[in-house]
This record gives sequence, C-alpha cells and structure tokens, in this order.
Amino acid sequence: MSNIDEAREFFGKDLYASETTGIEILAAEPGYAKCALKIEDKHKNALGQVMGGVFFVMADYAFAIASNFKQSPTVTQTSQIVYLSALKGTTLYAETEKIRAGRRTCFYKISLYDDTGELCAYVTTSGFITS
Repeated sequence: MSNIDEAREFFGKDLYASETTGIEILAAEPGYAKCALKIEDKHKNALGQVMGGVFFVMADYAFAIASNFKQSPTVTQTSQIVYLSALKGTTLYAETEKIRAGRRTCFYKISLYDDTGELCAYVTTSGFITS
C-alpha cells in the first residue's frame, strides 16, 4: 500500500475533516502533508467569503497528518493563525512542514493558499508527542 493510500485510510477516520468538510489528502510523509478542499457554498460565511474556521480545520488536519503519519502520536498544544487574504480561487490547499521535533514537542508551519497561488493564511502549531 502506498503512503497516500495508507494515510487516506487511517486519517479518513477523522470524519469531520474528511467527510463533513470534504478535505482530501494529496500527500503524506512523516513531517509533511498537503491537503486540498474544493470550496462549496457550505464553506462560506454570510459575507460570501470562506469562513475562518475552514482555514483552521484544514491547517489542523494537515498538521495531524504530518505529525502523526508513521510517527509517535502527537496532539496540538498551541496553534496560531494569521489571515492574510480572502480566497480568490475555487480550491484551498494546506501544506505543512516540520520545522523542529524533539523528544516530547514539535513545531510546524502550515501555509494555506488557493489555486491562483494566493497565500490566504499562515499557521504555526506546536505539538506534544504523547509517547
């Protein structure tokens, strides 16, 4: 089974991200993940823009994949999001990269951008490695 198939099978159990929200895993490696979400009306707020929580769910899901795939179980300790631009395209991407990992903690950055290349939000997350 390939990494992507293995990741989709395991993280597909996160029903809120995978089924309710509709996030798709595009790449998964230890310390790295990339996800995509085709924007629908259900993702928009009353102003017609993508709801801030959608960005955060994408970032959290991408972090979960990158920090847990073929690694010790890890949970979020802290997370900070900075919204930079409204989504201009029709698809949102979250790309996660491990910056540092120690015995008990780790630090990741997550870039959220659309299919026009516009950087929409940036997230930093510290994780706690539980085992």
